[in-house]
Amino acid sequence: MKVHPNMTTQTDFSKRPEVTVDTMGKVHNPSGQGVAAFTAKKKPEKTTTDNAHHPQKQNDHQTRKIEEGSARRNITRKKTDSATTGHYDSRNKKHGGAGKGKWVKDGSDHLNILGMDEPLDENDPLYVAEEDADPSSFILSSHETADELRHSGAEPSAYDASNDKAVYGPMLTCAEFKIRVSDAVREYFDSSDADEVVRCIDEMKCREYHPEVVKRAISLGLDAGPRERELVSRLLACLHPNPLSDDCLELGFEVLLDSIDDLVIDIPDAKAMVGSFLARAVVDEVVAPAFLSNRNNSHPGDCVVEKAVQLLSREHCTARLEKVWGPGDGRPVSELKNAMDQLLKEYLLSRELDEAASCVRELKAKHFHHELVKRGVKIAMEEDGRDHASKSSSLDAMAALFKFLVQNSIVSEFQVAKGVQRLEKILPDLKLDVPAAPSMLDEFETLAREQGFLHIPSRKA
Repeated sequence: MKVHPNMTTQTDFSKRPEVTVDTMGKVHNPSGQGVAAFTAKKKPEKTTTDNAHHPQKQNDHQTRKIEEGSARRNITRKKTDSATTGHYDSRNKKHGGAGKGKWVKDGSDHLNILGMDEPLDENDPLYVAEEDADPSSFILSSHETADELRHSGAEPSAYDASNDKAVYGPMLTCAEFKIRVSDAVREYFDSSDADEVVRCIDEMKCREYHPEVVKRAISLGLDAGPRERELVSRLLACLHPNPLSDDCLELGFEVLLDSIDDLVIDIPDAKAMVGSFLARAVVDEVVAPAFLSNRNNSHPGDCVVEKAVQLLSREHCTARLEKVWGPGDGRPVSELKNAMDQLLKEYLLSRELDEAASCVRELKAKHFHHELVKRGVKIAMEEDGRDHASKSSSLDAMAALFKFLVQNSIVSEFQVAKGVQRLEKILPDLKLDVPAAPSMLDEFETLAREQGFLHIPSRKA
């Protein structure tokens, strides 16, 4: 029989050493009795050189158990043991030397920052016995001329209730004043209420910074459209002479002209537009013509002054400069009237209030809405015909339109009343084309009063 090379024959076992209990131990020996065990000896710990050079005291930073079998520890850390660190208390190191919210110097109750413990010299020319005798007396000021006002005997400009002290000089810093003026002018662009801007400037009580009003208002107008520039020109006229005096306005224009090179970087047409502002201010009698003649070509903005002089030298310059920004949106008055006629006729055909209101907003001519009322009622009369015998459907539609515009704060009641009053003045001429115009106007006024957007007395009353 042939034997496979990988197979193990019985004769091979005889060559192996005999396995006995002495060599392997008992087969079932859970305790391991009779089997030699191997144990490794623990190596001795090496001492570092640092411990040799920096010996430490025994029991330093040692953790001690308070109770046997408890996990609580009493950890003593560095710089917290009063016996070794003296009077230093590290618990307050993040709050300052005296703890949170306190300032202490040499054990006193307050830190003498102002040096009030030093005696005041009565021979000092700035010494005021009534005020300086009390070391806690002080004044609040935000301007360099505050001390001059105080010692000149002038009345304080305001009173700070929180500190119970009188305030000499402006109530705000120049940066705060600029921010508030900018916010007031932006709000004025939306509301067109110049009285609110005047009231805001008066409430700030910062007369020393009033020249900044001119610069901020015109700068914001340069970034906006023709409507906003027209509003700025009207605002300057409303601010003169109170709260802005002649000197404040001239100084404001001087500051603006000195910074014209910086404005040109952002607004290339700044020189031409500032020249128009300056010429319009002369026409509105806000700035004296002598202000232009006093500029002797030695300032950066003299080219702007030359532009203003050219505008004032034209024929009929007053009438032209009054419309230098157009009727409010940059367009001529005739073009604006044509746009109003077109939207009113389209409304009478479609009777869509939302579309008509959107077109009125796009005109951006709130101060010219009285012309819209006048032309609207006139077109409605012409649409109803020359002989008025029945109820006018066009007048009803026009009354519904103006009611919708007033309710949505698009057209003011003042503009409606002004438009009706202008229509009454041209009634004799209108009667030549529409004989029933007087009765139709009375009907429109009655509808307007019933619907609540007209509050002027009747013509017959």
